[in-house]
Amino acid sequence: MPAVPSSHPHTFPVKFPSPAKLPLLQNHPVVPEKILPRAISISTPDTRVSDVPTPNSDDPMVAFWDYQFLFMSQRSETDGSVGLRVLDGAIPVDFPTGTYYLAGPGLFSDDHGSMVHPLDGHGYLRAFTIDGPGGGVEFSARYVKTEAQLEEHDPVTRGWRFTYRGPFSVLKGGKKVGNRKVMKNVANTSVMKWGGRLMCLWEGGDPYEVESGTLDTIGKVDLMDGCDPLHEGDSHGGDAWDLAAAALKPILHGIFKMPEKRPLSHYKIDAKRNRLLMMWCNAEDMLLPRSNFTIYEFDREMKVVQRKEFKIPDHLMIHDWAFTDSYYVLFANRIKLDFVGSIGALSGLSPMISALSVNPSKPTSPIYLLPRFSEDSIGNNEDWRVPIEVPSQLWLIHASNAYEERDDRGNLNIQIHATACSYQWFNFHKMFGYDWQSRKLDPGVMNLQEGEEEYFPHLIQVSINLDARGNGTSYKNCSSTVEGLKQWRKPSDFPSINPSLSGRKNTYMYAAAASGSRSTLPHFPFDTIVKINIPHHSTHSWSTGARRFVGEPIFVPKGVEEDDGYLLVVEYAVSIQRCYLVILDAKRIGESDALVARVEVPKHFTFPIGFHGFWAPK
Repeated sequence: MPAVPSSHPHTFPVKFPSPAKLPLLQNHPVVPEKILPRAISISTPDTRVSDVPTPNSDDPMVAFWDYQFLFMSQRSETDGSVGLRVLDGAIPVDFPTGTYYLAGPGLFSDDHGSMVHPLDGHGYLRAFTIDGPGGGVEFSARYVKTEAQLEEHDPVTRGWRFTYRGPFSVLKGGKKVGNRKVMKNVANTSVMKWGGRLMCLWEGGDPYEVESGTLDTIGKVDLMDGCDPLHEGDSHGGDAWDLAAAALKPILHGIFKMPEKRPLSHYKIDAKRNRLLMMWCNAEDMLLPRSNFTIYEFDREMKVVQRKEFKIPDHLMIHDWAFTDSYYVLFANRIKLDFVGSIGALSGLSPMISALSVNPSKPTSPIYLLPRFSEDSIGNNEDWRVPIEVPSQLWLIHASNAYEERDDRGNLNIQIHATACSYQWFNFHKMFGYDWQSRKLDPGVMNLQEGEEEYFPHLIQVSINLDARGNGTSYKNCSSTVEGLKQWRKPSDFPSINPSLSGRKNTYMYAAAASGSRSTLPHFPFDTIVKINIPHHSTHSWSTGARRFVGEPIFVPKGVEEDDGYLLVVEYAVSIQRCYLVILDAKRIGESDALVARVEVPKHFTFPIGFHGFWAPK
């Protein structure tokens, strides 16, 4: 999920209308288009014509409402599955049979005056099932029936009343002062299918299992249940911070209902070893200058085959991470307590997350190489608690991949590909331009002045070289570099690769990106899918039509070559409030025939922007 600016002095030059003076989103009329915009790679004419002229997409008012429609609530759920119409092209005859699941929020506003942050929106799971060669596409969408969803939704009246604050929101029409319902597990961030089980994940609580066909919620899953709590792996002895942690645990759990350990919403799949890798953090680490990470590796039967715990003496926040054959790779983000923000957070007048802020005290970025297997240490004295400080201050958003290579002398090179933004620009509670008082989102927060694109999330490449002799305490025999990918400097996020190469050397990376063609929304939302050939320093891209946006690309392999497959991406035609599933030929990105099919979602099931998806082959 893209990050947003903190107190950066520059603002977007376009003057958007004041959100407080505009009507609420659900009361705003739809502005139809004269011609349904087409992707630039489509050459066939469009004959669907409306009597209403197309508004100027660069008009600030038009841009403002296009941005709002990307986050428009969808209260309806499908009853079973719905057959979809292929609007353009056809489903390829060699397309694999399977289901594309997309997690994301579905609801932002209730019936009592409150609007929550997109990250606190109730999880709305979308599924596109493609029935192989010549088959059709079936669509289904259901809310994940979490504890918070069951409390806030009345199935009889179909009304909603928000009672949970959530980490990122303030309730305008609900209880503010004394509201301890902070941990609002909405299961809206990512989705995975492993060991025959479909699960929706959120950053601060246990996953929810969902039936893969009907999307009925089965219930919360404790994946650590039965694991040996005494097996601490690579943890170290107790200290004063352990005593502080022991004192905080009952407060955080008893008052704020925070679980003692929370899983990250980003998991990894090691296709080479056929393992699922997941990471947990301790709840009290948000308040202490140290961090605990527990990493589990599961086999295909969801049995734990390895558990490692690491205790790091720094105040860190991890949203995404990577792994190689030998290491868990943490490109860490430094944080600190914000005492002024804590007052507003505890009073209920500002989001609880405002109690934390970024910590730009060092000009470097810490990368921790945590050994997966003890025999893979480079040097006998290597201390993984000491980070490699790469010479650039960056806040990691999403990791694409990491891999390692050894030369004939045993020296190790580790490559990391990811998206990152500036510490100056990142701010927890302003993500997506959230404004709980006006109940609207400010697009100006997500768009900066020309020439300041480097502050926004962009693609980076990190190279770490470790001498085989090693020097564990300071990595003195280590060199590292970090730089933006020169071949693509435009704002980008949601990087992905062929999943069979996760943790191994890859050539291609895909991402959602901004073309910059729309002057009023030059940086976000994204309107382009970019394909990057990393070693050849070349790029190819596919862009959607005017007043349309795209989300995360998901690679579906079908052959032996790395880019032999298809990309699945949802296209949001906000100007006409429609959604489409787009299938792109990964080999032909940049060519006029890259788009092979566009599938139309019925208008009454148009959904807001999704976050992360998963392709589950049959």
